[in-house]
Amino acid sequence: MNHKGTKTLETERLILRRFKVGDSDQMYKNWASEDKVTEFLTWPTHSSPEISKMVLESWIPQYEKADYYHWGIELKETKELIGSLAAVEVIENTLAANLGYCIGSRFWGNGYVPEAGKAVIKYLFEECGFQRIAACHAKENLKSGRVMQKIGMTYEGTHRMGGKCNKGIIDEIWYSILKSEYRP
Repeated sequence: MNHKGTKTLETERLILRRFKVGDSDQMYKNWASEDKVTEFLTWPTHSSPEISKMVLESWIPQYEKADYYHWGIELKETKELIGSLAAVEVIENTLAANLGYCIGSRFWGNGYVPEAGKAVIKYLFEECGFQRIAACHAKENLKSGRVMQKIGMTYEGTHRMGGKCNKGIIDEIWYSILKSEYRP
């Protein structure tokens, strides 16, 4: 692979960029403080902006690593940070990555995550040499599965009781796309 790290990416409506410590208030306000956002995630709802700041302070040094891919999703028009998208796992020996994402509930239904996901997949395949990109969602979280379909992923299977999120042990629904299947 040709790791290039978290490079700024631009879409029609979004800027995908590295997080800054100064993003903590928007992170807290726009998504990290919402129980309905974190319901199917593996990290707890943030109880204060200080927690969001501590999380960002742990992420930011990781940007020095070429194999760290973690974007803040910013609306071009308002410069408002609305969520995040990351390669939560990079698997070197199979040239693969597993994605994770979340945005604030007031931004749901606008196609922002599929738009961001398509830009990240393009970057990881075309510039970084990944050959497979996958993601999973809790069986109950059907909207996340629709995002995976919209970014070109194909259903692979269900890992029964294969994951854990804030709701407890859950069935994971897995999707993926191979570079050979990718169409920009």
